[in-house]
Amino acid sequence: MTDKPRAADPEETPGSVPGDSATPAGGDEAESAAGLVEEAEVVVDEVSSTVDETASDGAPVVDAPARPADGAPAAPLGAELEALRAELEERTRDLQRVSAEYANYRKRVDRDRALVGEQATGAVLTALLPILDDLDRAREHGDLVGPFGTVAEQLTTALGKFGLTVFGEQGDPFDPTRHEAVAHQTSAEVSEPTCVQVMRRGYQLGERLLRPAMVAVADPE
Repeated sequence: MTDKPRAADPEETPGSVPGDSATPAGGDEAESAAGLVEEAEVVVDEVSSTVDETASDGAPVVDAPARPADGAPAAPLGAELEALRAELEERTRDLQRVSAEYANYRKRVDRDRALVGEQATGAVLTALLPILDDLDRAREHGDLVGPFGTVAEQLTTALGKFGLTVFGEQGDPFDPTRHEAVAHQTSAEVSEPTCVQVMRRGYQLGERLLRPAMVAVADPE
């Protein structure tokens, strides 16, 4: 910006000294202030032109943190979420496996406990079988009468509550898994191997065979 020409003072004559003119006091100060104002206007114009050029170039005037575009997933958060989901699935599978193993363990323990109890009961009942054989022989001879017969019946009933059952009667079909044949004969009265005589009855505890029945077998002719 060029300096504007200043109009000559009508009262100033050529060759006169400024101090000797009729200019009021403080004129030099006014001129200095006007110069400062003009310099400030020049600086403001330059700053304004610089700002306009920067704005026209598309560059941001004020620095601001960049924001992610709408709808774009945050990569670190998504990766962490996937890792947590994978860990949760793995822990769930571990829990299911441990639960299944514990359930199988409980079933095995219950089965073993029942088996041990059945074996212990079977051992006690097996020890009492000779007494039951003596009672059977006494019954065949008609000796189970009076108080003795009552005690024998009570003992048989009590043992039956533990699951003891007796088998082996004359006329039963011969079963090699339940009968022990000590004699064989032929007979026209039978159509299949049949127990014709029972020397000793057999006993079983539930499905477990404690002792086979000792019998004589007749085969068809």
